[in-house]
Amino acid sequence: MQSGKSHISPGKFLTIEGTEGVGKSTNLAFVRDWLTARGVEVIVTREPGGTPMAEEVRSLLLSKRDEPVNETAELLLVFAARAQHLAQVIKPALARGAWVLSDRFTDATYAYQGGGRGLNKAVIEELEQLVQGNLRPDLTLILDIDVELGLNRARQRGELDRFESETIGFFERVRAAYRQRANMAPERYALVDAGKTLLEVQADIDQVLTALLK
Repeated sequence: MQSGKSHISPGKFLTIEGTEGVGKSTNLAFVRDWLTARGVEVIVTREPGGTPMAEEVRSLLLSKRDEPVNETAELLLVFAARAQHLAQVIKPALARGAWVLSDRFTDATYAYQGGGRGLNKAVIEELEQLVQGNLRPDLTLILDIDVELGLNRARQRGELDRFESETIGFFERVRAAYRQRANMAPERYALVDAGKTLLEVQADIDQVLTALLK
């Protein structure tokens, strides 16, 4: 192990999830800085996106359009971008011992396309296995917030994209799907109350990260 690097086992995969307005970007930066301060090499990325090709797919997915977007087409685009992201960024980084920190991953697909859109979770599971094999995040932070509060925060950032423009009911289903996943596998998920003050949220995240490093 290189001098000055952390003694912690290398190659961890961390993801941050949540509905709109939970503060993912702010807390992603907090996690990055927290790990970097402890000598961990961190690769920060996002989904959909993370590579030039996958970012083009992201633009397709988020852009508002007059043409209705078929739910299955949306799902396949998400996994197409993910396949490219895994091959070009995530797997190579993990293989060399870096930690990967991603703004969203497949839990978002279960929440948005499975919960929000109502797509068959068995189909998502098949695509997950096809694209990822056995690769899953080591830890997923789910930032949880009242949907209306989160949407109010999102609106203050500016114009909403195609997903952010969905109905309250859509986001209630998304939130419920995230919470269900956290309850099903508490060893992999940390549900964080994002309705608290930023200092309180980050204190909770600090506790989760400290436990992970131990």
